[in-house]
Amino acid sequence: MPKARILVVDDSAVIRRLISKALEADPALEVAGIAANGKIALSKIPQINPDLITLDVEMPEMDGLQTLTEIRKTYKNLPVIMFSSITERAASATLEALKRGASDYVTKPSQMRDLAGALRQVAEELIPKVKALCPFVAEFKTNQSRLSSMPGKGSIKAVTRSAASSKRIDILAIGVSTGGPNALAKVIPQLPANFPIPVVIVQHMPPTFTGLLANSLSKNSNLLVREGLEGALLEPGTVWIAPGNFHMTIGGNAIVRTLELNQDTQENSCRPAVDVLFRSVANVYGGNTLGVILTGMGKDGLRGCQDIISGGGRVIVQDKETSVVWGMPGYVAEAGLAEKILPLQQITSAITRIVNESMKLHNGKQRLTV
Repeated sequence: MPKARILVVDDSAVIRRLISKALEADPALEVAGIAANGKIALSKIPQINPDLITLDVEMPEMDGLQTLTEIRKTYKNLPVIMFSSITERAASATLEALKRGASDYVTKPSQMRDLAGALRQVAEELIPKVKALCPFVAEFKTNQSRLSSMPGKGSIKAVTRSAASSKRIDILAIGVSTGGPNALAKVIPQLPANFPIPVVIVQHMPPTFTGLLANSLSKNSNLLVREGLEGALLEPGTVWIAPGNFHMTIGGNAIVRTLELNQDTQENSCRPAVDVLFRSVANVYGGNTLGVILTGMGKDGLRGCQDIISGGGRVIVQDKETSVVWGMPGYVAEAGLAEKILPLQQITSAITRIVNESMKLHNGKQRLTV
């Protein structure tokens, strides 16, 4: 099988060497070229025909956003992973890059004095994303054989559970990763202003990024979207996004539900982790839970969805065709846990319909207004 050919774009020679060394340590990948700025990168793309580009956010002459915009004019489907520092300015630019068509992002090591540690961090974060976006890579295809050979739309069947469909829905829990900011930007703003239940979300992101994402979504939504806070009350019409580097769970009592944050061990190499949130939601809300898994790499959310189903709740997932990476929703669908497997553009209407039916069945309230 051919290797994935990567073009590394960064104005720092140290970072270019670090990325190149991390990538070339994997036998399924090769660095086909390097560039010190966006202009050079644009000239090299037709020469080396890369399968993927790593693109620095902040560069002289032509920065990452400008370069990405030019790339997308000619190369609509070429995967681009932004390489960003964890500063508010860089995080904001990275979120804008995702809106403009970047496939994913990786954060730069904060401590470059420990070169071995920095190399390990880059390899652990970058290589899985490269392979997820270049699924022809032999090793990735072998390791993900069940998903890569998984049939497309219509072949994996949704599973209807009549007992679950008769239960009241008291909370909406969403898990998402690669491609998540754009997916959430399509789902959350479409929720109606009178949405009657709280919403809790895990989006795999580091600190700073989650707060900026919450602010961005809130500006464009009918509902208030906030980054999770310890002790915050779970109330209808409020959307909570787990803060970077913290697991988010549900606490309180039978009358008042609150958010709790912790820095317990990572699960699925993630903190926050979807499994942690979903497990807690299932434990507190039981069969009154609606879980949603959107686009994302890996299996995070699979066990959490099993907990929701075991508790009598309901789960819907995004389909393969509209997912940037059909890892998280794919594993849930393959396990037979999803009652609906839907294109992204139909997710919000499905959520609203399920909640509507729940309201009418249990208290006869007026239908939600979209």
